This record gives sequence, C-alpha cells and structure tokens, in this order.
Amino acid sequence: MSRDALEQLREVAGKCATTSVWTLSDDDLVDSLDTIHQALQTLTAAQLHVIREIDGRGLPIAQHASSTAVWLRGRHRISIHAAKRLADLAKAVDERPALDTALVAGVVNAEQAAVIAGAVRDLPDDLGADVVNEAEAVLVGQAAQFEPAILRKAGERILAHVAPEIADARDAAALQRQEARAWQTRAFQLTRLGDGRVRVTGWLDEAGAATVNAALDPLCAPRHDDEPRTPGQRRADALVEVCDLATRTERLPDNGGQRPHVMVTVPFELLEQQFGIGVLDTGGRLSPTQVRQMACDAQLIPAVLDGDGQVLDLGRTRRLITGSLRRALELRDRGCAFPGCDRPPRWCDGHHIQSWADGGPTSLHNSVLLCGYHHRIIHRGHWTIRLCVEDSRPEFIPPAYVDQEQRPCRNLYHHRT
Repeated sequence: MSRDALEQLREVAGKCATTSVWTLSDDDLVDSLDTIHQALQTLTAAQLHVIREIDGRGLPIAQHASSTAVWLRGRHRISIHAAKRLADLAKAVDERPALDTALVAGVVNAEQAAVIAGAVRDLPDDLGADVVNEAEAVLVGQAAQFEPAILRKAGERILAHVAPEIADARDAAALQRQEARAWQTRAFQLTRLGDGRVRVTGWLDEAGAATVNAALDPLCAPRHDDEPRTPGQRRADALVEVCDLATRTERLPDNGGQRPHVMVTVPFELLEQQFGIGVLDTGGRLSPTQVRQMACDAQLIPAVLDGDGQVLDLGRTRRLITGSLRRALELRDRGCAFPGCDRPPRWCDGHHIQSWADGGPTSLHNSVLLCGYHHRIIHRGHWTIRLCVEDSRPEFIPPAYVDQEQRPCRNLYHHRT
C-alpha cells in the first residue's frame, strides 16, 4: 500500500465528493450510490487490515493508550463504541479469511461482517472446523438477501442449519433451564406511590406472558389514526379492561364477579353534582369523576353506559375477517405482509385481495394482513397482491416507478426462509 496509491485514492475520493450530481439520470444516480457503497466496503476492509497490523505491532500501547480502541478514538476523534467495533471487526476478519474475502469483494458490508463474525464466535467450542466454516459460508450467502437485523436472527439459528442434532440438544437443555428459572422467579406487585399512581412490576414465564398478551393485544391496537394514547397507555388501559371483564364473569373465587366497592363519603346529591371523593377498599382515593364512572358501571346511574353499544362497536371493527379466519391469517402472515414492514399482527387489518364489494370472498385465500399505513398504500391501486402458488404466501407486485421489472417481492421480516 504505497503512499502514491493512497494519495491517488484521496484525489479520486475528493473528485467524487465535489462532483455535481443533479445532472445525473435516475438510473445513474442509483448506480452511483451502489458503486460508492461497494467501494466503501472495500475501503473498510483495507482499513481493518491496517488497524489489525497496528494492533499486532503494539503501536497503541507504545503510545501509552490503554487499548487499540482507545487509541483509535483519540486518533480519529470517533466514539469509543465505533472504535471498539472497528478493532473487534479487524480481529475477526483477520481470524476468518473467508469473511475478509467477502468484505473485500463487497459481498458483505461491514455491518453484516460484524454480525457474521459474532454468530461464528458464539458457536460451541467443540464444533469441528468444517462445521464452523459451513456456518460462515451460509451466512455470507444470506448476506445478499438480508440486512443486519435479520441476518443476526439467522445467525442465532445457524447451528440448527449446519448441526441440527447438536442444536436440538442444546436448545432443549437451555429451554429447561430458562423455564425453571422463569417459573421460580415469577412475581407480580402493585405498589401505591402515594401520588395517585400505582406502580406495576413483575416477571412472567413465556407461557404466562403469552396468555397475558393474548388477552391484552385485541384491546391495545390504536382505535383510529389520530389515537392520542401512547402504546404504553393503551397497554395499561387494556390490562384494566381485561380485569374489568373478568370481574363481570361471576366465576372468580372468593369475592369474584363483583365490581370493586367504592365508599362515597358524601351525600348522593353531591355525587350527582360531581363533588365528593371516593375511597376504595384498598385505601386508594378516587376523584369524583372516577367515582361517577365506577358508579355508572355498577348501574347506580342507569342507562348512561350502553354496554350493547360497545358490543356493536366491536362487531363493526371485526365485521369481515374475525375468529378462526383471523387467527389463520395471523398464523400465515405473522404481521403486516407488505415487503419491509415489521408491524406485528395486532397493528394490522384484514384486507381483501379482491375487494369484498367486487364479490371477493371472505376467505384465507383472499385475505392478507396489512398495517394501517400499508393498507392505505394498497388502496391507492399502484401495488398488486397475489398469493404465491408454491406456498400460498402473499407476494406484492410493485409499480413500475418502484421497480421497472416489477419483480414480485414479499415480507422477509416475518418469514426468513
């Protein structure tokens, strides 16, 4: 790596940076971005080679730095996190020549290389070199399709791909340990803070959490586009509503089936005027507004809360795709099916691929899960949805201004096969 070559590199980079791009066509602009990105990955590989040699010669220590990462931070004025990532990746590509070759060739980018190096490093120590090399090769091959977050998930399961017997045994043992610990440490506390708030804390095992999620999720979705509540507020409201529904069943033990008792220490006439504080049997104090609401639910003020109206509202939101069909749709799509979207099922609507108004049936083969944003995109009519013949999963045909070849694409966040 001669000084002349480095100086030429600096000059070429400078010319690229100062060249006007507004005259480029759309295709040339995108091609320029792709070329620059690939060149940056190759230069990153060169940078890592230099960093590794500097580390190997002990230059940072000779200059009284406590580590190569600390030396890089001071030398290039970057964060310690960025410096440590460079130092770690330099060591990784030095130890993994195949990964280094892929980075030099632009087959993987620096972020993907770091993910692959981490996945290989986390493999069991007693695996043979051939199995480790196969795992590395598989992940390098998947880098052409997956961005780092999905590639990381693939790396977490790579042992099952290259050594399924070992993976099954390790997973079973790990799950048994996790389940025993989760069950032993399960807990739930309600702590009154004395300022009108009650702190909820606790731990659940996976099975218990799944049950809680199944109960809360239908009540957590935003009710409309300008929903004022935060996700945390919606979950809190859903927890209270689920418990409220449970108290109506009249099947709870002991005092179950009854609404919380509220003692109002003022005449009912004052309550009607929205004055007076209520006291719960727990000692908590309620504002007059909350007292009136609970009294309404207890039917002390009849015909104010129309329970049948709530059922009708719920029926309207689920008028088309509900029950077992909705569950089957969630099992198939696992979330918003639009390419690149990671919204979970609870944020999604059931959409008819062929419009219901145009005679499309309400069936699994004519349905797809879409989040609110992509639901609106689809209804603009530019994208086309179809189910793949091979696996019956949704495919989306983009408009020509997105992809001139209009190649079918699908969501890779929820299905990574």
